[in-house]
Amino acid sequence: MSSITYVTKETLDQMIAELNQLKSAGRSEIAKAIAEAREKGDLKENAEYDAAKEAQGHHEAKISILENAVVNARVIDIKDIDTSKVTVLSKVKILNMKTKKSIEYQIVSENEADIKLGKISVSSPIGKGLLGKKVAEVVEVTTPGGLMKFKVEHISV
Repeated sequence: MSSITYVTKETLDQMIAELNQLKSAGRSEIAKAIAEAREKGDLKENAEYDAAKEAQGHHEAKISILENAVVNARVIDIKDIDTSKVTVLSKVKILNMKTKKSIEYQIVSENEADIKLGKISVSSPIGKGLLGKKVAEVVEVTTPGGLMKFKVEHISV
């Protein structure tokens, strides 16, 4: 299923670089492993050959997924972001209504998500819940840990 993914220019460049590496050096490494396994005898009883062919299948699947992601990527420029509501690439400060603790997240595409860096996916429960919300709005989000309430305190880029 193809869906549009909004990314920064830097992320798109990283995706293209990874795709190029997988198609060139990655494929040649897999081909070399298959050739070496082939030289070791009967292919019917050659576990090394089977493993190399399986690795090739996984590698080609990864290439296909990344190609699809690149084709469906749309670059967003930070200067074009509307800070009156939460959108992709917004930085949003939210207050957990239960714990009364504030936290700041940047809403990003699935490819850029890294919770350690405060970047959450637009398709995560919290990301989905925050999209389109304005400052002072309260959001109820169903997470794996249960229902959570957040108040949007600030939106920036």
